[in-house]
Amino acid sequence: MIRDALVWCLVAAVVLAVAAALVLYRRNNAMTTKKSQAEAAYTQKLSEAEGQLATVWHELQRHKAEHDQTIREAEEGAEESTKAVLKGSARFLQSLAAEQLALLEEIQRKYGGHAVLADLLEVNHSNAQMARKAQGIAVMCGAPLGRRSKPASVYDVVRSAQGQIRNFRRVEIMQQTGFALKASAVSPVALAVAELLDNAASFSQQGSPIEVTFQRVQKNLCIVIDDAGVGMNDEDRQKASTLLSGELRPRLSQLGNQPKFGFPVIGLLAQQYGFRVDVTGISRYGGVRAVVLLPEELWTEEETAPAEVSQVSPIRSATGRSESGTRTAHGLPKRGARQVPIASVPDTVPDSDDPAEPVAPSDEAGRAGRSLGAFQRGTLSGRNLSAAPFEGSDNT
Repeated sequence: MIRDALVWCLVAAVVLAVAAALVLYRRNNAMTTKKSQAEAAYTQKLSEAEGQLATVWHELQRHKAEHDQTIREAEEGAEESTKAVLKGSARFLQSLAAEQLALLEEIQRKYGGHAVLADLLEVNHSNAQMARKAQGIAVMCGAPLGRRSKPASVYDVVRSAQGQIRNFRRVEIMQQTGFALKASAVSPVALAVAELLDNAASFSQQGSPIEVTFQRVQKNLCIVIDDAGVGMNDEDRQKASTLLSGELRPRLSQLGNQPKFGFPVIGLLAQQYGFRVDVTGISRYGGVRAVVLLPEELWTEEETAPAEVSQVSPIRSATGRSESGTRTAHGLPKRGARQVPIASVPDTVPDSDDPAEPVAPSDEAGRAGRSLGAFQRGTLSGRNLSAAPFEGSDNT
């Protein structure tokens, strides 16, 4: 009896255990199903939230792009408006400078023997500097350079650039050259060299030399400018190289309160006309060596050898104009003894301490007249170099 009771108790315990296991299994399945449903619901809500977030993000990016585009268009519009105003002002200043040069030339022809003409040389030189600045601003604002129909000697082009800076007497052209620039390259190279000479004179001590030499390297012609200034550090060289390459075109607002147009203008000209400018070299004086590298497409050789000159800095005086028939087959002027270079460089003033014989008023007036005549002829060579007619019919 006892054994049977134990067996029945064991059977009942087993049945209860199986029933409990079944109940737990079903409850576990129910909880698992409920958990899966909850996770699915949460996953769906998370996906919806992520989709809404992505939509909001894209909308935000679109508004940001539209905002940036609006700001960029506003900046470009302001830049173009500023350039248009400056270009018009620069054109006006260039016109005034050309009129003043024409007036001074007419005064020289009318009153060629008057002593006061010597003082007009300085006025004309200041006018040439103003014309260069106006031309640089116009180029920076997108205005084209004036056209020139005839080539010019490289020597004369550098002389013209020398006459467009304030401290022109410090510039020494160390040699003559038998090369000529093609007509399309005369104006841009003259302006670029003038800016480099002005930069060399501005960042070097008064009285220190600025030497210009010419070198032919393979198929290229180099105009080398050496100064005795303070030089540049690596950061300045990198920035200058970027500007001179034309890769970086700064906005007018980025040029500062006292805008420096020099390197940006040179970079634009170099990129447009196909020459290169490098200022990373060191001169023999420890300053900066600037090199204008002209490819063979921009220059040619003169057929006649240049005449020897005893001194480069003073301009040669002449009482008459060059004969129109003394030219080469390519239209280049023959470099005879009486030729006046394309340059706006007045006579150097002699040292007041040097003893000199008294000069008669008539001689002094005659010398002043001849000096102004040479200066005027050299300033523009009939206004072909510094104030050539502008391309197009822009009236701004």
